[in-house]
Amino acid sequence: MPERILVVDDDRDICRSIEVVLTLEGYDVRVAHEGEEALEDATRLQPDLVLLDMMMPGIDGYEVTKRLRHDPRTATASIIMLTARALPADKVLGLTAGCDDYIVKPFDPSELVARVQSALRRSRQMREVSPLTGLPGNFQIAAELERLVGDRSDDFAVLYADLDDFKAYNDYYGFMRGDEAIRATGRLLTDALARARSDPTFAGHIGGDDFVLVTSARKAERVAQDIVRDFDGLAPSLYDERDRQRCYIEVSDRRGVLHHYPFLSISIGVASAAVRPIHSQWEASAVATEMKSVAKRKVGSSYEIDRRKS
Repeated sequence: MPERILVVDDDRDICRSIEVVLTLEGYDVRVAHEGEEALEDATRLQPDLVLLDMMMPGIDGYEVTKRLRHDPRTATASIIMLTARALPADKVLGLTAGCDDYIVKPFDPSELVARVQSALRRSRQMREVSPLTGLPGNFQIAAELERLVGDRSDDFAVLYADLDDFKAYNDYYGFMRGDEAIRATGRLLTDALARARSDPTFAGHIGGDDFVLVTSARKAERVAQDIVRDFDGLAPSLYDERDRQRCYIEVSDRRGVLHHYPFLSISIGVASAAVRPIHSQWEASAVATEMKSVAKRKVGSSYEIDRRKS
């Protein structure tokens, strides 16, 4: 089955030329011309790679990238930004939003093909295991959830966790420190699971600062409590002494306005099969994501469990 590529650009001529080049290379190429359409198509198609124009009317490429990265269905897709602006700041902005690579327009078709092949090669490796955390990637997470759903078990829960204001931290301290924060989070999550000694037990790294855990429904809340407590204990150690003393960092937004960000925190959403039946991996992901969004409305690290019976 050919790998799927979604090309997103409001310039139809550019889309057509990219489509021709990549189709001749054997890829399954789809095209979108604006941000909302791209998000809908990406959710439906779940492409292996997205070639994305950064400067589009409406929802721009930076926002599209962030939304793709925060959706478990698209979080592990490779994203290459297409940009007509060659300034280093523009490239950095796209990379910090979650892009894997960039191509400056106009570009040579051979460069396009080479970058696409390289990104897809990295993506295939990521699906097997995260090179950053060593945890299983998206495909193994999906397989584990489908296995549990197929067994019709009611004693499992899915925890979807990510870090709050991680982008600001990454912008402030740089990629290497950001990667170390993600690795430390991965270790903390697996330690919490190990202490629970539950069956099932599984930890996966979707990508970026997003993680999925599977544990016994009976122990899910205890695991979430342990993670929140331990992460709040870990967070100060991720900062330099000056920032640790004042308990925040200062980061400018795209308009140059300075904002204060407190220590990193973690938000967790929990979907439990003991509360109501879970019929598919997508249902588990949707409920856990919804609960995580509720948790994020609180200040600091927190968790929310779906307690609705239907």
